[in-house]
Amino acid sequence: MRIEAVRGDITTQGVDAIVNAANSRLLGGGGVDGAIHAAAGPQLLAACEVLRRTSLPDGLPVGEAVATPGFRLPARWVIHTVGPNRHRGQTDPALLASCFLRSLAVADEVGAVSVAAPAVSAGVYGWGVEDVARIAVEAVRGATTRVEVVRFVLFSADALAAFEDALG
Repeated sequence: MRIEAVRGDITTQGVDAIVNAANSRLLGGGGVDGAIHAAAGPQLLAACEVLRRTSLPDGLPVGEAVATPGFRLPARWVIHTVGPNRHRGQTDPALLASCFLRSLAVADEVGAVSVAAPAVSAGVYGWGVEDVARIAVEAVRGATTRVEVVRFVLFSADALAAFEDALG
């Protein structure tokens, strides 16, 4: 598997699937989540509402992942995952690693071989980007998956530097 880090906009990535740093409600939000919903169009919210009415009535648990179509995005799939929120006492690195591992498992389920992911839980969820980078890279490197390319797409130069350091 090739693992890379780039600075950019995850909504423009030409990959099979992008990972959304979602909230458990799956009904849109700010940051990466808001940008993905805006770029994908209203069909993404409608698909998430269906998930909430059917298989996820209580929302998506922290560390889990689920896929929807990408609609207007270049990516065919959006893989939604809920990162741990340090402000709520969710400080277990295994929960954060699970976001990346479950996202890759869902990518396998939908047949995606290229995946772009953000720095899940960095920023508003209170995790330091260096910790997110280290945990994410370790998780992806240790994953058993058919995914061939994982591209971490970072919004800031600081985040990119942290992921480049973690990649060695």
